[in-house]
Amino acid sequence: MILGVGSDITDIRRIERSLERFGDRFRDRVFTPAEQAKAASRRRSAGTFAKRFAAKEACAKALGAGIWRGVTWQEMEVVNLPGGQPALKLAGAAAERLQALTPPGLEPRIHVTLTDDYPWAQAFVIIEALDPARPGAA
Repeated sequence: MILGVGSDITDIRRIERSLERFGDRFRDRVFTPAEQAKAASRRRSAGTFAKRFAAKEACAKALGAGIWRGVTWQEMEVVNLPGGQPALKLAGAAAERLQALTPPGLEPRIHVTLTDDYPWAQAFVIIEALDPARPGAA
């Protein structure tokens, strides 16, 4: 069962300008320490930040909450699974919103895909609820 879908496209140049203008203040407000470390390890860090920014926007939309309706940037963290696939880890109000969206007896699963082609970064997020008793659901 699909609970929410969100997408976002971000201009990497806008993120570059924010990084230049606001520096650590922007990075610390929007990105977790792990996200900052990931971007710092990349040759084109602005593209890495922009993809994560787009993923957070898309996640907020999929949650039906939006950034300014109780869910904050830091509560949505883009992580990478061991194989490199992006995933979202939620905390605080974002996790509470996900739990409120999920029908009793079902478990939420968040799918995220990221892409960039300068000057654009894009993310899609799909939130679904699965029956943990059903084979292949978890």
